Amino acid sequence: MKTVLCYGDSNTYGFDPRNGLRYPSDIRWTGRLQQLLGQDFMVIEEGCNGRTTAFDDPTEPWKNGLPYLKPCLNTHKPIDIVILLLGTNDLKNCFNVSVKEIAEGAGKLVDVIKEFTADKQGFIPKIILVSPPEIGEGIKSSPFSEKYDEDAIESSRSFPEYYKKIAEDKDCIF
Repeated sequence: MKTVLCYGDSNTYGFDPRNGLRYPSDIRWTGRLQQLLGQDFMVIEEGCNGRTTAFDDPTEPWKNGLPYLKPCLNTHKPIDIVILLLGTNDLKNCFNVSVKEIAEGAGKLVDVIKEFTADKQGFIPKIILVSPPEIGEGIKSSPFSEKYDEDAIESSRSFPEYYKKIAEDKDCIF
């Protein structure tokens, strides 16, 4: 059986903004992936609302994706594929970082995955680096409007460019 670790934020968690809970597993992208891959694969959901690539949230520093990555990799080894989908939360006003810096944060996670798995499981999994989705205009009227400014909408449009470059530089699937 092949193990697929999906490491991400609320998009991976399956956050339902209507009620603050989760969408049912058959609605979440990770659940649909499991259905598509079938019994020969085990899809592991490691999503956390508000998780960043490598930045400490001043109010919830435990949502930094970097410190939890090694324990997560160790818990679920051996891992054959890692799908990494982080970066949206890094656009919050409190971080004041560019999309390039966010992509570099994702690159740090890729480096950790490679180094840690090579040491702890004897091989490096395939890594799929997924560009975060664009932030929609609806953010302005959402409960998250105070955390993101209008620049976040425009900045999010350049995620694919920077993430593709990191994926190429780090030999990942984009």
